[in-house]
Parts: sequence; structure tokens; C-alpha cells
Amino acid sequence: MDYIIGIDVGTTSTKALLYDTDGHIYAKANKGYPLYQDTPDMAEEDPDEIFNATVSALQEVTAKATDGKVIAISWSAQQHSLIALDKDFKPLTRSLTWADNRSGKYAAEYKENGRGFEMYKRTGLPVHPMGPFYKLLYFKNEQPAIFNQAAYWVGIKEYIIWKYTGVLKEEISMAAATGLLNMKTAKWDEVALKEVGVKREQLPELVETTDKFQGIKSEYAKVIGLDNDVYFVMGATDGALSTIGVGAIETGVLAINIGTSAAVRTFVDKPRVDPKARLYCYPIMKGKYLIGGPINNGGIVLNWAHDSLFGGEQEAAKLLNIDSYDMLSKIAATVPAGSDGLIFHPYLGGERAPLWDANARGSFFGLNRKHTRAHMIRAVLEGIMYNLYSVTLALKEVTGDPKAILAAGGFARSTLWTQMMADIFENDIIIPESYESGSLAAMFLAKMALGMEDNLEDIKKYMGKETVYKPNEKVFARYRKLIPIYLRLSRDLSKEYKGIADYQREFTDDND
Repeated sequence: MDYIIGIDVGTTSTKALLYDTDGHIYAKANKGYPLYQDTPDMAEEDPDEIFNATVSALQEVTAKATDGKVIAISWSAQQHSLIALDKDFKPLTRSLTWADNRSGKYAAEYKENGRGFEMYKRTGLPVHPMGPFYKLLYFKNEQPAIFNQAAYWVGIKEYIIWKYTGVLKEEISMAAATGLLNMKTAKWDEVALKEVGVKREQLPELVETTDKFQGIKSEYAKVIGLDNDVYFVMGATDGALSTIGVGAIETGVLAINIGTSAAVRTFVDKPRVDPKARLYCYPIMKGKYLIGGPINNGGIVLNWAHDSLFGGEQEAAKLLNIDSYDMLSKIAATVPAGSDGLIFHPYLGGERAPLWDANARGSFFGLNRKHTRAHMIRAVLEGIMYNLYSVTLALKEVTGDPKAILAAGGFARSTLWTQMMADIFENDIIIPESYESGSLAAMFLAKMALGMEDNLEDIKKYMGKETVYKPNEKVFARYRKLIPIYLRLSRDLSKEYKGIADYQREFTDDND
């Protein structure tokens, strides 16, 4: 039997899934690694720790391919990472993730002087410090020794594939997320390169998402248990693959994914620019451009609430042998829709869409003596959904009303949270059976690369049955009255975000 591994290099962990060529899953592995945040604006990871996690994950799933061989590994990865390499391809830096905001002042300058919007029109990258375009300006101006020593600039996926194979390539969806790719030509943009002071030869060779090659180094093949002729398939960004993996191939069909972060996305057939620059637009493959809005604060906010507000419940859950997150859902379900007027803005790590403000900070609004922690956890869940809904409003302005909404990610396993989405969006929410959408799509791209599939639409045959959550009209009035308050508050509070963020940068205890 032949197997294909779909591997997703995420922000907090790497997941590997072993598929047969009919799309059945035979093994899964998930390996985590730390995020280094020594200051409020830092968000770095060690590229070699991530590489080792991929080795461990691949080793674990390959061991289950006992009656055949792995013929291909196809890659998905987090967007917007940046690593400086020296002439020998050794890292000069950790990997700066999408959540690293140290280039914030350069993004702010570009937004204020209008140059950011001009670059957005060329590259499709909104003006925000998540973008490697702005991270490069940070290195150029504040860490010139590293900037001048760097022979190459790459993302985490390119570094990992190079380490396995000695081949330095970058597929266009990952390149698009750097802000250095012209979205119309799908080539490195000379204007962007000149702005940041980087030469074309310092960047990887550009290839298609279905590009494949052989040549894994024997030392890794032996450790993992792979044959030397295994194919590496470039794959795409996690955003592109999670959209493909839920079957949202057609323009107007929205894909919503909530993992550590979250996003609302759809495909269009040509580049589209949002006049308000709230949405990105990236080429993925011929005739397919991904347009949407990412938010920083998805499942990571629920993790914060879980750890910071419900420590005692975690211990109780252990004693009762109950999943502590399931317990939080049960607690949240005891509170009516709208949390009795308690609103939560989930901006714990700045925010991308729709605010595009690295200084944004979270808040509870409307607290009174009636409110309990149960209200707070429900408000947290609702706040994440309100934020996703606000991105959807922006997307509707550019692409029209959605034909359907498909959703995936760990949140989709929560009946409460998924029903909440249906009620807030006032729309059917379709959940495919295969919630590991990114890895599934990576596997499918490998089949396309190997000539086993030729039509992207055919991924739907691997997705299993669908579950549809229908909105509950009894709660529409509650959410319809709260959402405008949520949106107005976001605008009003934005005037104070920089002040409180500056305060936190000045007075945060480094020992915390």
C-alpha cells in the first residue's frame, strides 16, 4: 500500500497525518514547541526545535506504515514567519512568527504616509507588523549587524525543507504572505525588494504549490524510516490549505477556521483590492486567489480563559476524568445568549483583521454584580465570534453575500460554539466530517503533484459527511442588539490602544 503524509507546521505544534491514497487516515502525531515572548511585542520560535518536532511527528506516523511505503510528504505551514540565515544556511535569528509586533512602528509609518496602501495594492499584504516586509524594515533599522550578515531570508517551511533536502524553494502562496511578491505577476516584486533593501538572490526560488522533488538526506530518511525516493511536495500556507480542505473552492463560499488564531477566507479568480485595506489577497495557484481576513485571537484566547480564570475547574475535571475544555463549554451553556449584556473584546495579542492594530488590547465591557465566571467564559466565546463576524462584514463588501459558510478547526467539535456561530452569523454553518482540513488538502495536493488527481473540486470526495448547524431565531434579537455595541466599542477604544500598549511596554515586569 502507498501512503502520503500531510504535515502542518503550526504556531504551537506540528501535526502529521498518515493517509492512504484513498484519503483514509492511518495515524496522527502532534508535537509541540514553545513560543518565546520575552517582551510584550516579541513572538519567536526556535527553528531547530520546530524541525525536531517535524522529525518526531514524521517518525511516529511513518512507523504505522507497516504494510507499504510513504511515497510523498506534503507541507502546510504558518504564514508570515521570517528567519535570517548566514551564507552556510545557519540561522542568525529565531523564527519571528506572525504574532511578532516589533516592527509595529514601521507599519504605522507606512500606514500614515500612504506608502503602505501602495504596497498593499502591489502585494495584497495589509499594513501590519505580521508581514515579513515590515519585519525586514525592523532588522534593517534596528538590528543592522544581523541584516548585513544575512545571506538569505526564509520562512519556517523553507528552512525545514532545506534542512531535509538541501533544496531552497518557496511556493507562491507562502511567498505571497511575505509582502514581497507581486500578486498580479506572482514574481518577487522589485519595488518591495528595493524598499526593504533585499536582493532577489537572497530569497528562495519561486515554484508552484504542486512542485515536487526527491532527495531527502539519508541521515533523516534512516531516522524517520523513509525511503530515499520519497517525494517532497511544496504544498501551501495553512490558510490556503484549510480553505481547500473544507471544500470552499468556489467564489463566495466562505471558509472559517479557528485554531490558535482564526480567519475568514474565500477564493476569487483574479486579484481584488479592498479600498479600506482590511483584507489580504494572495495568489495560490493559477486562477485561484485567496482573499480574507486573519485574526490573532482565536483558540489562544480560550486557552487564556481556561488557564487564567478556571484553574480550579481543571483540577476537578482531572478527578472526574472529564476534558476541562468540555467542562468550560458546559459552564458557558448555563448562561443565556448574549451573556446578560457582558461583551468581551478578544484582542489579547494585538489584532489583525479587521482592526489591523498591533496595539489593540482586550477588555470586558458591561460587567455588573450579576455577572459570574460563567458569564465571562461565554462572553469570551461570543467575543471571538463577534470578531469573526466583523471580518465577514468586510469580506461581504468586496465579494458579495456568501453562498455558504463552511467551518473547521478544533472549535468545530464544540456543539455550543458552532451553534453560537450559526446564531451570530444568522446562517447555516456546515461542518465537514474531516476537521483536519489543512492536512487533508496537503495530501490532496500531493496526489495532484503525482498525477493521481487533476481537479481541485475533487477534494470533496475525501471530506466525508457534513453536519449542518441551523441558526436559532429565538436568539437573533439578543445578538442583533449587542453586535453594533461591540463594533462601536472597537472604534471608540481604538483611540486608547496605543496609550495602554505603551504603558505595558514601559512597566511590564520582565520577571512576569
